[in-house]
Amino acid sequence: MAAQPVPHWPGRMIGPVYVRSTPKGPAEQAVFVHGLAGAATNWTDLMDELKDTVTGHAIDLPGAGFSPVPADGDYSVAAHAGAVVGLLEHTGPAHLFGNSLGGAIAVRVAASRPDLVRSLTLVSPALPDLLPRYGPVRIAAAAVPRLGEWVADRLRLIPVEQRITASMSMVWADAGAVHPVRLRDAIDEQRRRDDLPHAGEAVIRSARGIVAEYFRRGEDTLWRQAEKVRARTLIIHGRHDRLVRPAMARKAYRTFRQVRLVLLPTAGHVAMMETPKVVAAEARRLISETRLGNAPLPS
Repeated sequence: MAAQPVPHWPGRMIGPVYVRSTPKGPAEQAVFVHGLAGAATNWTDLMDELKDTVTGHAIDLPGAGFSPVPADGDYSVAAHAGAVVGLLEHTGPAHLFGNSLGGAIAVRVAASRPDLVRSLTLVSPALPDLLPRYGPVRIAAAAVPRLGEWVADRLRLIPVEQRITASMSMVWADAGAVHPVRLRDAIDEQRRRDDLPHAGEAVIRSARGIVAEYFRRGEDTLWRQAEKVRARTLIIHGRHDRLVRPAMARKAYRTFRQVRLVLLPTAGHVAMMETPKVVAAEARRLISETRLGNAPLPS
């Protein structure tokens, strides 16, 4: 059996959101943004790999994890980006990481606040795709008014263990590789979330937020935002991603100003959880390339 994984990092409220951080160490900071129905704990293992390179801070987006619901009830990508900007204003300029929905959020942050983003690492970012896979189609269906709420109510009737196993089978290339401790963590967390009155609404309305980005037109689309990103960018795709087509990397290569693409042959949608050592090696390379980057180190 694989070695016992590290415990999840301790957390605290920073402004309106809950944040898990590695012990204070390196001067350079990093901020990590999870995907739909995820939480800060999605980044625990990667943060452990990088703790000697950066001091890491993983956010629970509003309504997710241990963060309360947003005061204005806004779960749009722009609103989530505002929460991330708030954290970056607290940490100072940082290396920004995002997975899936978190990748879309990170793109919007990097485009609008280049002064706060030293580098950008995107793991299977949910950028608009005219040929979405089965998973995104399901998300779009769940985002339909009333249908989404009905689906959420029906899902609660399914045993927690079955729901978590199905979810991991969707996002991991090999769900059998999930460490038993991490599986138990996910089950316990889902049980806790099931007791929160806002849990289902937070996921549904965040899903509606990313679906809205797929249908946005004009200068404010995510791809137009990507064109504005000045920070060095690393995009990582898993070859066995069932949610985001790795082929979208070609469009990303044509869009981002300074970009390096990495395709991981054994990973799925959450490479930072599946192969944290490999993702960390690629991230350290990017960070070393930006030591004299676009934003100053915090004083």
